[in-house]
Amino acid sequence: MGTYDALLVVSFGGPEKPGDVMPFLENVVRGRGVPRERLLEVEAHYHRFGGRSPINQQCRDLIAAVEPTVDVPVYWGNRNWHPYLEDTLRRMAADGVRRAAAFVTSAYGSYSACRQYLDDIALARAAVEGAPEVVKLRHYFDHPGFVGAMVDHTRQALDRLPAEHRDAARLVFTAHSVPVSMARTAGPGGGQYEAQLRQAAAAVVAGLGGDREWDLVWQSRSGPAHVPWLEPDVCDHLPKIDAPAVVLVPIGFVSDHMEVVYDLDVEAAQTAAALGLPLARAATVGVHPRFVAMVGELLAEPEPVPCAATCCPAPPRRHG
Repeated sequence: MGTYDALLVVSFGGPEKPGDVMPFLENVVRGRGVPRERLLEVEAHYHRFGGRSPINQQCRDLIAAVEPTVDVPVYWGNRNWHPYLEDTLRRMAADGVRRAAAFVTSAYGSYSACRQYLDDIALARAAVEGAPEVVKLRHYFDHPGFVGAMVDHTRQALDRLPAEHRDAARLVFTAHSVPVSMARTAGPGGGQYEAQLRQAAAAVVAGLGGDREWDLVWQSRSGPAHVPWLEPDVCDHLPKIDAPAVVLVPIGFVSDHMEVVYDLDVEAAQTAAALGLPLARAATVGVHPRFVAMVGELLAEPEPVPCAATCCPAPPRRHG
């Protein structure tokens, strides 16, 4: 595993009991100007599912699958909830870890998908005496392990549609919306987030074979109403589809966490049902064997070139 003596899985984090929900949400949106009404709305989404996000258990499942495939100890730290990155780095330092590779549960490049993870790792390291060096592994949106897993899951979703609709079903790829300003400045030359998502979606379509129609749409916006975000929202897009059926493919996510299970499995499913539109949703990569193997393959690659400090700058509203 090269010069790394540990693997650090870095994720977003999520509440694990009802009393965690609002403190978690307040932690996530601190300094972002998200209206209180939106927090209460999202809090209700969590309580619909018992006040617990699936994401932490999905991280545990991924780590359990990855550990037998790598030759270094695997640690886990979150940006927004327990186990926090700072606490994990403190444990790593006590264990004698000197240099770790960070596998982030986000495949793409943008402020929220990459730079914010780098910044939070740096803040956590600064708070821990003797913290190990941490090298973030590259974006993996185009890795055959990620793409191959999504091809398999998309094919399985197609197979769940009525047989007479499968060949003409439209593929609708979804990703987390971000402010337009953030999308424009993503990556060294701007526009990287959208470009990578379109590349990943096109690779999945190619992997399915044939010539399928597809779209890239957005979900889960959370900012103030006056701030432009990427559109269209998936629920606004579904009524415009001229196809006998739809498969939703959450290409922007690596696990079925709350924004997937609520925004797609509840809201989008209700929209499709009201339209009389047959709909199936592809699973995220989760612990697909090809995705699990990918983690070890990334560890074995040459060390990635660090991002420039000016890459994916924070939106002005997030400073301070």
